[in-house]
Amino acid sequence: MRSLSVAATGMMAQQLAVEVISNNIANMTTTGYKRSRPEFQDLLYQSQRRIGAATSDAGTVVPAGVQLGLGVKTAAVYRVHEQGDVVNTENRLDVAIQGEGFFTVELPSGETAYTRSGNFQLGPDGLIVTPDGYTVGPGISVPPDVAEVSINAEGRVLAKLEGQVALADLGQFELASFVNPAGLEATGDNLLQETPASGPATTGVPGAEGFGPLLQGFLEGSNVNPVQEITALISAQRAYDLNSKVISASDEMMAAVAQLR
Repeated sequence: MRSLSVAATGMMAQQLAVEVISNNIANMTTTGYKRSRPEFQDLLYQSQRRIGAATSDAGTVVPAGVQLGLGVKTAAVYRVHEQGDVVNTENRLDVAIQGEGFFTVELPSGETAYTRSGNFQLGPDGLIVTPDGYTVGPGISVPPDVAEVSINAEGRVLAKLEGQVALADLGQFELASFVNPAGLEATGDNLLQETPASGPATTGVPGAEGFGPLLQGFLEGSNVNPVQEITALISAQRAYDLNSKVISASDEMMAAVAQLR
């Protein structure tokens, strides 16, 4: 009864789909979160009559054959990098990327991570940091006597110092882009890291070709669509129920065979 194991793989696949959907829904309000989507592939096939096998010396062959599938497997959990809605916060250090690119973050280990979450703050030494205190590249320091901080669309950080008319240039935000952003590895805390699948990072300034401009006082929200997630949840639940019914039917068939005399 191959149907028992085949239906079991189907139930496990739909269980994983529900787990991915639940994580998307849980992060509906997470800044810069990108929704995930599971992708599945069919398993190996057992050929009981091989396609194209010769059936006579005259050159006739089997046109279709008999192949029985062994179920489904998970191929990938794909991260969808669509632009999320931009929300006004009126916080001077909140920055949203309008388009392609990632902020660079310097980890305590010396490695570089990447994020779409622009909810930045000032550290005790005046550096612009993430909520966890990690320095945002390339390391911009804001003096303590600053009356106002301005971040333009090109990522230039300008400050109005007390007693000065001209704005002081504090530094320039840098963005990174990847050939395959879906290949980045999520490490938690809204951070991603480079992998061989993502390709090497290409850095540039906001607004340049291949990089989106910045918007001060705004944050990019999650790109999770609750209607799509609830619809996918219902579909996964129905598919799980159908696979469980296949197992029940197979069990009844095996019970009927066992009762034969």
